Formats: sequence, structure tokens, C-alpha cells
Amino acid sequence: MPLSFCLKIGRALAKLIWIFLPSKRKNLAKENISRCLKVSPVEAARIARASTIQMGSLFMEVLSFPKLKKNMAAHVKVIGLENLTRYKNSSTRGAVIMTCHSDNWELMGGAFAQNGIPLVGVAKKQKSAGADKFINEWRTLIGMHITYQSSVREMYKMLDEGHFIGLIMDQDVGRTDGVIVKFFDQPTNFVTGAASMSRFRKIPIFPAFMHKNSDGTHTLEISAPLMVERTEDKHADIKKMTQTLATLIESHVRKYPEEWFWLHDRWKSIREEFEPEEVEKLL
Repeated sequence: MPLSFCLKIGRALAKLIWIFLPSKRKNLAKENISRCLKVSPVEAARIARASTIQMGSLFMEVLSFPKLKKNMAAHVKVIGLENLTRYKNSSTRGAVIMTCHSDNWELMGGAFAQNGIPLVGVAKKQKSAGADKFINEWRTLIGMHITYQSSVREMYKMLDEGHFIGLIMDQDVGRTDGVIVKFFDQPTNFVTGAASMSRFRKIPIFPAFMHKNSDGTHTLEISAPLMVERTEDKHADIKKMTQTLATLIESHVRKYPEEWFWLHDRWKSIREEFEPEEVEKLL
């Protein structure tokens, strides 16, 4: 079937899912949007619904990977690819590509792979073995190598071999796995993987974000590389860079709020694992 028709089906199915989505989850998204973007309840509801409906298009694009693989350039315009290729051609080591759950992050990985970037996608293992096998087979089909979040040793090995590690940094983590920074003017527990890898291996971080165009295609923008400072205070170095990356993600989400995954409980660990006075000390 034509991709345009598939995307329409995906959006129609997502509209039905929104109707039957538990109120608790809908309200969480609306509250997150109101608190972060300072918009009215009506506008928050609109953004929450639009953010959920676009997931239908995302799913259909993933199913269309065999077709998109043949002509990725027509579906995803890449800006700033030279930032990656220049580094790739001048270094034997890989680097970190940092992004967030905005627009179609699965398609983003495919766009990197189809443009000659040896990308390693770091995935969270799905609870369903069937679902986990399916999505990883499709990711491999589009050209990515997949490793799990727990496979840190493999990540460093592949960095040394010249691969680029793709990290999606905007999901909540447990208190032992993150650092408290400001995100939408709120204390937020943020994963430190990108900054830690960069500092330890002395490699750059390339921020990259994708957004949807009015005609249904996408634009992937790759920024100039960032390097973590190496002072005597390792923790401060990592926290400073993590704050920089959090600010970049926030800026992108503010620009394209309908494309971010607002249904995620982003501040769960802050709410459940930290005391208020402790958060203020750690910030």
C-alpha cells in the first residue's frame, strides 16, 4: 500500500486508542504539558491528543522500513550530516549521538544507518519477548546494530571500533542512575550516559533531533559536537554536560511540543525516590 495511505490508517487507529486510553494516563500528559509549557487546560489537552495520535504514524513508518530503506533520502532530509562524517573520517573512535523521544526516533536511527553512519541503538528490553524480537529485527533490517542498556562493556567496545552510540536521554531513571538538573525549570532526574561516555573515552557528543514537515516527510538536524570538560571534579563535569543536553532537549520540545512523548511519567523518580529537601541540595 502507498505510505501516505498507511500513515492515514495509523493516525485513525491512534485516534481510537486515544479515546480508550485510561483517564489517569491522559491527565498525566495534560498536567505535564500545563506545568512545563504554561499553557491553558484546553491547549494542554490538544497537545496531549496530538502527541498520542502521531504515534500511529510512527508505528506505520516502522512497518514500512523495507520500503523506506530503498529511498530514505526522499523521506528524511538530513541537515548537518557533515558534522558526523567529518569526525568519522578523522578518528578511529566512534562518538555519542544524543536525542529524545520526539517525532519518529526509530526512523531517525534508520536515517543515520542509511547515510553511512555505523549506528548502535541502545534499547530497553521489552517485557514481551515477541515484541522485543520484532522491533529489534526491524531495527536491524534498516541498518542499525542493537544493544541493551545493560551491555555497557559492549558499548565501549563498539565505540573503540568506530561505531556511534545512539542514546535517547529523556526518560526517567532511578536515583542511582541519574543526576538532578533543571528541565523545564523543574528539578529532574536525568540519565548521565552520554556525558559519562564522552568524558571517559574523550569522544564528542552530537546532539540530533528530528521533526515532521507539513508534507509528512521529516527533517533530521545534527548539531556540531560537544566535548565534556575534564577537571578534577568528575561528577561536576558530567553534571554540567548533562544540564547542557537537558537544555537542548527542552528547547526542541518547546519548538515541537506536539511531537514529544508526553504520556511518559517523566518526574516519577523525583516524586517517589527523593525527599524535597534532598532535591534542593542535589540541584
